[in-house]
Amino acid sequence: MAEKNFFDKFQDIKQKISQDRERTNLLRKYEQTAIAYLVQRIPNWVTPDMLTFLGFLGNLTVGLSFYLASFNNYWLYLSALGFFLSWFGDSLDGRLAYYRNKPRKWYGFCLDLTTDWLGIIFMGLGAYFYFPGYWKIAVYLFVTLYGWEIITALLRFKVTGKYSIDSGYFGPTEVRILLLTIFIVEIYVPGTILVMSVIGILGIVISNIIETLKLLKLADNRDKQERKNTTAKS
Repeated sequence: MAEKNFFDKFQDIKQKISQDRERTNLLRKYEQTAIAYLVQRIPNWVTPDMLTFLGFLGNLTVGLSFYLASFNNYWLYLSALGFFLSWFGDSLDGRLAYYRNKPRKWYGFCLDLTTDWLGIIFMGLGAYFYFPGYWKIAVYLFVTLYGWEIITALLRFKVTGKYSIDSGYFGPTEVRILLLTIFIVEIYVPGTILVMSVIGILGIVISNIIETLKLLKLADNRDKQERKNTTAKS
């Protein structure tokens, strides 16, 4: 059998590192290509856990940029570094483990969710200092609504056995790009974050309600199937 060419090997790597999840986000094709390229070039001494910590550090940096921006808006530029570190660490930690044939599915699942949630809390804390007066309520709503989204994803995993990090065409990468864009505009048009936070909260509420209704339907169908199987056995 002829040796595989570079393109075939590259496609094999892309398939290998994405075998445990199905992505639906808009940038998935380009993102998976970038990840397949990067995992081959990460030094051997770098571990998936290190990348997870790097992603968490990125979220802390975004929170720090919010806090510092309460003194000077130009500190919001720091969030660009934070979002990049967050994407790099969060996107490559599990993929690197699969590439090296050392996946820890459940360990990685638990660690990722924990660090993501802690990262959101620290980002929310930074935003709390930036948002004025009663607008701080928007920070509380965003963090709690994000928590609702995580719970829905976990319940869907429990009911269907499938875990998805995307909501239609929007995944974590698209959200990071959108947030960074809003932050940069905020530097030159103060108040943009406040307006977009209201729009974002309404969008998350609608999305969470829709996803929860879908989840309840899936759960009801599973209950019916289990009752049917129980009846058939008896």
